[in-house]
Amino acid sequence: MAVYRIAIGSPREASSPAAIRAAFAEFFSMLIFVFAGQGSGMAYGKLTMGGPATPSGLIIASLSHAFALMVAVSVGANISGGHVNPAVTFGAFVGGNITFLRSILYWVAQLLGSVVACILLNFATGGMEISAFSLSDGVSVWNALIFEIVMTFGLVYTVYATAVDPKKGNVGIIAPVAIGLIVGANILVGGVFDGAAMNPAVSFGPALVSWTWTNHWVYWAGPFIGSATAAILYDNIFIGDDGHQPLSNSDF
Repeated sequence: MAVYRIAIGSPREASSPAAIRAAFAEFFSMLIFVFAGQGSGMAYGKLTMGGPATPSGLIIASLSHAFALMVAVSVGANISGGHVNPAVTFGAFVGGNITFLRSILYWVAQLLGSVVACILLNFATGGMEISAFSLSDGVSVWNALIFEIVMTFGLVYTVYATAVDPKKGNVGIIAPVAIGLIVGANILVGGVFDGAAMNPAVSFGPALVSWTWTNHWVYWAGPFIGSATAAILYDNIFIGDDGHQPLSNSDF
């Protein structure tokens, strides 16, 4: 990966109408995603009267997150690129597809979207508890870190292959579906171990609203490491310098 493609950007770019619209798009996409994903878990808890997790509950979580992410990516794709994930934004930055200052705008919008979704869920459900992500019994922070790294690697690799790669062709049409499906599949794998966040904003909203920060760093470090690894490998092996166009304000 050529270091020269990583750009800081300018305050003028970050405050441009296009960048502000993109940030709003990320905010609303994240709100949609977290409201449906977190809300499905709360609905399951209400139906089971707070009963223990079951295989059916895991399937419900997988499907709700997959479907919601497909929509959230689709509705934001033409405005912001449909990142809906600070780790995806970081991977885009590492690959030279978005500037650092624009990334900050996205991160702020994504985190706010998650927090607002959790606040709305708490109010709409009459004060039901917003559960923060946590590790299952017998799962260490290092186990969880590996899970988050590998799962996020798969997610960002999929994003690069279906949405970023200039050679994607017609595959780009199914990018939201592919991205949603890999998240749903990863939840089936990692959900019972650490919740399978793959997304720092998704874990941040519940943690803030419930004020539960135990092992929260895992849900930032793992996704960012996995994202950067996927971006660097895909960019070097499959895109290369010849596949890149000069970075502009409208890129990804």
